[in-house]
Amino acid sequence: MGKKVAIIGAGVSGLASIRSCLEEGLEPTCFEKSNDIGGLWKFSDHAEEGRASIYKSVFSNSSKEMMCFPDFPFPDDFPNFMHNSKIQEYIIAFAKEKNLLKYIQFKTFVSSVNKHPDFATTGQWDVTTERDGKKESAVFDAVMVCSGHHVYPNLPKESFPGLNHFKGKCFHSRDYKEPGVFNGKRVLVVGLGNSGCDIATELSRTAEQVMISSRSGSWVMSRVWDNGYPWDMLLVTRFGTFLKNNLPTAISDWLVLRKEPVFNDELPASILCGIVSVKPNVKEFTETSAIFEDGTIFEGIDCVIFATGYSFAYPFLDESIIKSRNNEIILFKGVFPPLLEKSTIAVIGFVQSLGAAIPTVDLQSRWAAQVIKGTCTLPSMEDMMNDINEKMEKKRKWFGKSETIQTDYIVYMDELSSFIGAKPNIPWLFLTDPKLAMEVYFGPCSPYQFRLVGPGQWPGARNAILTQWDRSLKPMQTRVVGRLQKPCFFFHWLKLFAIPILLIAVFLVLT
Repeated sequence: MGKKVAIIGAGVSGLASIRSCLEEGLEPTCFEKSNDIGGLWKFSDHAEEGRASIYKSVFSNSSKEMMCFPDFPFPDDFPNFMHNSKIQEYIIAFAKEKNLLKYIQFKTFVSSVNKHPDFATTGQWDVTTERDGKKESAVFDAVMVCSGHHVYPNLPKESFPGLNHFKGKCFHSRDYKEPGVFNGKRVLVVGLGNSGCDIATELSRTAEQVMISSRSGSWVMSRVWDNGYPWDMLLVTRFGTFLKNNLPTAISDWLVLRKEPVFNDELPASILCGIVSVKPNVKEFTETSAIFEDGTIFEGIDCVIFATGYSFAYPFLDESIIKSRNNEIILFKGVFPPLLEKSTIAVIGFVQSLGAAIPTVDLQSRWAAQVIKGTCTLPSMEDMMNDINEKMEKKRKWFGKSETIQTDYIVYMDELSSFIGAKPNIPWLFLTDPKLAMEVYFGPCSPYQFRLVGPGQWPGARNAILTQWDRSLKPMQTRVVGRLQKPCFFFHWLKLFAIPILLIAVFLVLT
């Protein structure tokens, strides 16, 4: 028998972890608080304590070819950007295909995870669970924490003077479900992230007036990019990452977004049509209004919705396990606490990037399973801390703050895949399979790339990469048209460089 591994949560991170443990011959037991899999993507008409919560109209921001499990593509006829119900359908199909459900204990709450008395030598954990009012404890050789980071709402009421005097309704966006109850209301949405923008545009169809308050603004992008293709299939590429990380900062900052953008196809039109207004940060609340920092006032507010993100918390763990300084969660590569005597606990899904979550957690869990098994070793404690500090400095440069969980998707995926021998060898591909190499390097960095070689290699990966554009076009082939054309990557990058090239040419002519 392999080592016993406790997995907390049966969302996409938990399912990826179960599968990775099985691939490595480990013995997983997954504890899920609810009665179903899916985690964040499992819609409920009410917010549940200790679980992620989404509104009824949530769609994916990543396209289906970029957010699938690397050896399990979405069905051809699924739309490129999917409603949460479609994603849940896919998750269930994956779990059944990989025979994962039998390893999950539903309606089981993990109340505590503590070091076993001989942890320093065995690395074992005491895991206490609750079900139907009964507590049970068991010893596990390792733990994979897959409970997500969209669970505990960040509601900074202390940052808004006068809010305690406000007489209208006030709640976090996790409690928002659908727009009908806001018919004819005047609503203020605080926060310009994905949830805030989605909620504001949806409410604008029923509410009397909707305003968004934002401290710093956001870049708003459409899911639809050049020639009607999904944005991430054109922008998330190895070639693009190479340019971003090797061009002078002045040029790369112009070419790419450092701050995570907001994806909303309706917000710009809603603002232009006057059905949504954007205001600066709220300076103060009164009983019925909000006074903004520019001195303007939104009167007669019925409801304030705080789309202010989430706090990171793992209440079943002693804080000392993953918080090592300044109350920050410090993890090597976003997965392993660096200061433990034994690296037998891993946090899966605690990163965010322009890339999709599913392929990220798939690779994280594969790496973690190999570390737990002992076939992959971590660097020394000192080297891990040095790497963490170096990454924090880069985050300050790229994103303006070090505590963010934002990371560079392709660089991160290549780091993890290199640990387990699954990173594609691009020069070798150009020598041995130039057709595939062109698609891998200049085309979308799709999940299939990380099952091309090494442990967990999928025989269908090459074909999946070469046919990914066909699957993205399939759901749109609803009538007879001319021959479909795939994007020309060189033309895409030529357009990006056209303006600086033109400016350089003008400068040379004038001088």
